[in-house]
This record gives sequence, structure tokens and C-alpha cells, in this order.
Amino acid sequence: MNEHVKPLMPETTDLSRRSFLVGTAATGLVLGYAGVPGIDSAAAAAPASFEPSVWYSISPDGLVTVTCGKADMGQHIASTMAQIVCEELGAKWSDMRVNLASNDPKFNDPVLGAQITGGSWSTMMNFEAMSRAGAAGRIALTEAAAAAMGLPPYFKDELVVRDSVVSHPKSKKQMSFAEIVKSGKATKTFTPDELKAIKLKTPDQYTMIGVSVPQLDIPSKTNGTAKYGIDVMLPGMAYGKVVTPPVRFGATVKSVDDSDAKKVLGFMKAVILDDKTGTTSGWVVAVANTYANARKAADALKIAYDGGPNAKLSSQSLLDEAKRLQGLEDSGQFFVKDGDPNAAFGSAAKVVEAEYTTSINIHAPLEPMNATAEFKGDILHIYSGNQFATRSGAIAAGAAGIDPKFVVMHQHWLGGGFGRRLDADMMIPAVQAAKAVGKPVKVIYSRENDMTMDFSRPLTYQKVKAGVDGDGKLVALSHDVVSAWPTARWGIPDFLTPSVDKKGPLDSFTVNGADFFYTVPNHYVRAIKNELAHNATPSGQLRSVAPGWTFWAVESMIDEIAAATGKDPAQFRISLLDGAGKNDGGAQRLRNTLLAAMGLSGYGTRPLPKGEGMGVACVSSQERATASWTACVAHVAVAPSGAVTVKKLTVATDVGTQVHPDNIRAQVEGAALWGLSLAMYEKATLKDGGIEQTNFDTYRPLRMSQMPEVAVAVIANGEKATGVGEPAVTVVAPAIGNAIFNASGARVRALPITAEAVKASMKA
Repeated sequence: MNEHVKPLMPETTDLSRRSFLVGTAATGLVLGYAGVPGIDSAAAAAPASFEPSVWYSISPDGLVTVTCGKADMGQHIASTMAQIVCEELGAKWSDMRVNLASNDPKFNDPVLGAQITGGSWSTMMNFEAMSRAGAAGRIALTEAAAAAMGLPPYFKDELVVRDSVVSHPKSKKQMSFAEIVKSGKATKTFTPDELKAIKLKTPDQYTMIGVSVPQLDIPSKTNGTAKYGIDVMLPGMAYGKVVTPPVRFGATVKSVDDSDAKKVLGFMKAVILDDKTGTTSGWVVAVANTYANARKAADALKIAYDGGPNAKLSSQSLLDEAKRLQGLEDSGQFFVKDGDPNAAFGSAAKVVEAEYTTSINIHAPLEPMNATAEFKGDILHIYSGNQFATRSGAIAAGAAGIDPKFVVMHQHWLGGGFGRRLDADMMIPAVQAAKAVGKPVKVIYSRENDMTMDFSRPLTYQKVKAGVDGDGKLVALSHDVVSAWPTARWGIPDFLTPSVDKKGPLDSFTVNGADFFYTVPNHYVRAIKNELAHNATPSGQLRSVAPGWTFWAVESMIDEIAAATGKDPAQFRISLLDGAGKNDGGAQRLRNTLLAAMGLSGYGTRPLPKGEGMGVACVSSQERATASWTACVAHVAVAPSGAVTVKKLTVATDVGTQVHPDNIRAQVEGAALWGLSLAMYEKATLKDGGIEQTNFDTYRPLRMSQMPEVAVAVIANGEKATGVGEPAVTVVAPAIGNAIFNASGARVRALPITAEAVKASMKA
């Protein structure tokens, strides 16, 4: 029996968490919360609007405005939520509009109970709730139309709802949504139990889901009317430019000499941050009347620092500590503890061991980190684009020294997130500067600020040991994962997971993916917190989260076992994906994606030129309870110098129900290229407690000239919708590493993959 830890997310939506009220609305948003500037305010709920739920309203002109509780950072999630509502509501797509939610708790995620965007969860977790909201509105409109048209109540089943019109074919009577709203007849309410009882459409009845409709956010984003956080302008606003210490975390300000800054036109004040939330340390913000003057003033400040306890640390010292911790028998907690791998190793015909590492990685979203803070009486208003409004509102409140209920978050479009905007560090200098000068203050990071103070993907060290029997069957695998614990840093107990060995909670986001869908009778996974790295490099969630490193180790090791036993690596995986026991269902779906990727790529069907090879990997991508089934075949060419050219990536993904086919393909392509960038190019290093790379000249992501061909196979089988924004990231690196081995015999175990490492392995 597999003793997996309990999944973080429930597998079904608990609709009792939210009560959908269907009736006539008095106002659009709750008093004290504002809509997003740049989105047509005329589309927001007017006094006579009909609000079938908190998630959307229908105005007297028939326009349907869906409020998206998710951060839209280019993945079109606002449009996706509108498309799901539209399907069940029966509205015309041209009548749909989108709005972004404030931090009002009524907009909390129906499953998570908080406003958070990450983990590729949004569509997966909100599909049912948004569908039921749409269906409730359709039912209410239908009954209201029947009453308004003078039809007997039992005639309501004869009504047809299509393109924002309710019609009765027999009598040829019809009413538009606009006419129904104006009639004031729509007053039906639904209890949570009644919502659960609504019969939703089956996939064969869909007319909107599965159609690549025009994305609702594209017009405003292309004509310049969409407003991002960096676009905020408030009357009397000042600007703040942060000055950050040379040490990533732990430094303190000893003194500030602002005599030269006072010579800068428009300079107001230098504010030393007193951050009780522990998000920042050693920061100063220069405030001036323009951003240019704030930059000049910041450059003129003379600041003396105490570097603190992390001032001498480096990437190597973090790695050395990780290896030390892994060598301790009593360190860490167990995430998976099945059977007895140690005993199985003793009787195994062959044992394979390897160490895998990944480097520090930086988010670097295109829109610089920014926030604008404004105090209006007792209310603190924050204007920014953020992925975790619930937590960020609390951090802003902590920075201001007020109750979180007095913080209003004005959500904006995000110019890239990738997990970076799950954090709220940019709000702290804005809040404390606004408080200090008595004006609204907008803070904008420089690229250097963001790179050196990023909540990065942590440096990781993994030790994997596998045992096979005389028939080459995998019988045991132990996997130790040592890293900083990004989620533990948040200080939210519900986001941690009880360990199997009852030694306390662990950060399952650091080991997800290690609990794979392969059948292995003896399997241990140990999560070990590298406290040194945790303190010196406060880490965050970067697109793909832990599977970006766990699957690098798992899928590389599976290939190493196949090579050691003389088996084809793809066929070896297929044999392990037998769906036995707790792997039933998941293993079969993963096997299908692998077969699809193999078929599309032509894997194993033709000889390749010398120095070229194909490699495979297949992963469940996220948490087991919210898996996304993804496989990749990478085709590479390896030069004698060790230089690697990725010629083609073939990715297959099982999305269950596809809402918007074109968007799915775009997300998969983008995720694959993000994974390629992490695999081959991106690396940050710590020296003397600080991140050395400060801009794109030294931190080099994938360039357009390095783009390979990308082929995508989407499997849409009508099952529950899965996530697509991150899964392909997790599968690309191991597929490339495995392809390099098949092309050259070089086995690389560290990311990013360098020509030097490949050449050294070729010689070994």
C-alpha cells in the first residue's frame, strides 16, 4: 500500500465554500473595491444589472461582464473564464466582457479559498464552478423570460437559449438577455445544494468549449488601453526608486547620507524600510517627484551596510551544505515511504546511483516589478498586478501596520508573472514611502533590482539510487531532494503537507513529481530543507515549480537504468506504466502521451546521422491530485566540442477538456521553450551573499536564434480539464539530457547543460 502524503488540493470542487446568489444586483462591486482601470467601466454592473453570481453580471444592454479572480499574465485566463461561463449561459461571444477582481474575499478561489494564480490550477479548479454559475444564470433567465412572455411555468423546458436570446419555438416568442434584464423578472436564487444538482452540458453538447474564439483581452492589449501596474497614474503621485544591498538577504542599513540626494531636483525623502514582515532586509527607497529624479536621488545616496550572517555565502557553500545534509540519515522528512528500498538494494542484481543538480534561476518578467500605494483615510489602496492577492494584501497591511481588512488591492494586467508576482516585496517600499511622504507613491524596480532580489528558483541537489533484479525490472528507488523550501517561506500552514514519517510538515512543492506514476514496489522520497539556502536565497515558485528539478532527476535516472540494463528507454517507461494499484488511470494516460509523442516525432523509426540522437521523457507535471500528462521527444545534435543544438521538440499533452485549442497550443509551445531555456542557458550564481547576475548580459535566457522546431500533439478526451501553462516546462530538460546521451554517450546531470560538461562526459 502506497503511503503518499495527502494531496494539497481536493479532487472535486466543494461548492459549499461559496454561495451563488442569483437575483437583481444593487451594485457592481462591494463598496470600497474598485474595477481595473483600462477595462470598459460601462461594462461593469450598473444598478439595474442582473448578477447571477459574484462571477459575472448582465447589464441592461445585454453585455455579460465576467469578473476573473485569477491573475492574467498573458495566458488569457480571464477570457477562458468568460468562455466557460458563456458555454452554459448561452450568451453570444461578442456580448462577453472581462473584468479583474479586487481582493474582496467574495472573489476567493472556489477550491483554494484564497486568491492565488499558480500551479496551472486555474482552469482545472474553476471549470465546474464557472460552469455552474453560467448554468444558474441561464435557468434564471429562462424562467424570467417565461414569466415575461406570459408562458405557463411548465413551458420553460421548451425554451431555447442561444446567442443571448431566449426563444420559444412553438409560439415564436423570444426575448433577448437585455430585454429580460430590463424586465426585472430575473429574481431566482440558488442554494449550494441546488447548484450542485444542476445538470451541466456533456462534452458532445458544447458549442463554445473547444472553439478558438477571439481572446477578449487582445484588443485592449494591442491598442494600448489595457492598463498594467506600471501604467498607474494618480493625482499628486510621487515616485520611489529602491536601493538594495549587495547581500540578497540579511543585511541591515547602518547609515544613510542623503546630502547629495538633496541636490537632486524634486527629491523628497530617503526612507529606510522597516519591514516587520521579513520580506525585505537592508532596503532604502528614494522618493522624488518623477521617476527619473528618484533614480538620480537613489544613485546619490551613500549607504553603509552590515552584510549580516549570509554575507560570505556562495553557490558552492549552499551546494556543500546540501550534500552534507543528504548524508545524514536523520535529516529531512519522508514524502513517500513504500516498501523497503534498502533491503531491496541488498538483493538487487544491479544498483545505479547518480547525483543531479539544478542552479538558481531568475523569473525576469518583462514588466518590471512595480506597485503604487495610496492612503485614503484609514484605507490603503494598492495598485499592482499580483498572483496572490490574499497573501499580498496581508503583507501590504503588515508593512503599513494596519489590519488587512483596510487594504484594497486594485488588480491589473500582468506583464509576465511566472510565479514572481506571487510575492509582494514591491508593495513594501511603496507603502512605507507613501506613509512617509503623505502622497501616493509608485515604486518601479530596475532590472538590476529585480534580478538581484528575485525570489528565485532555488539551487537543488538530489541523490537517486535505483536497484534492478536479474530480469532488469526496477524493484527499488530512493530519492533525496535537498533545497530551500519556497512554500514554507510563505508561513501558511495549510500549504504545507504532513510527512509520512510524522516528523512534521514538509514543503511538498519541493518534491512533487518524485511521487511518480511508475510502478516501483520499494520507493522512498525524502524532502530535506537546506536551511542555509532557505535563509540566504529566499526562494519562490518559478514556472514548473518543483517538477522542474524532480523530473530532471527522475527521468534522467529512468534513462540511466534503461541504459544499464540494455533496454530501449521508451519501452522501459511503457513497462513501468502498467497502472497497477494506486497508479491506475494516471499511468495509462501518461503512457498514451508518450506513445503520441513518439509517433509524432518518428522516434525509433529511422536511423539518425552521427552525432544526433532522440531522447524521451514523460511526466505527470504537477501534484498527483492535479496531474497534467505530458511527454516529450527531443532531437539534438552534439558536436565534438560538446556544443548541443536542439533541433526539434515534440510535446504531447493530455488536457482532458480543451477550452481554447489555439491557446492550449500557444501555452504548450511557450512552456516547452521556457523549459529549453532553463535546461540549456539560464544560471544565476551566489557570491559573497549576493546574486552576481544583474541583467540579461550576464543572465542569458534562450534567444530567438536558438529556437528549435516545436511540434505539439494535444489529446482532448473529455476528461476533467488539466493545466497547460507549466507542464511542458517539466519534461523538456530530461528529454534533452537523454537525447544528448543517445547522440554522444555523454551523461550530464547538472542544469543548465553546458558544452564543457558534455565534452567532459564524452571523454570520461
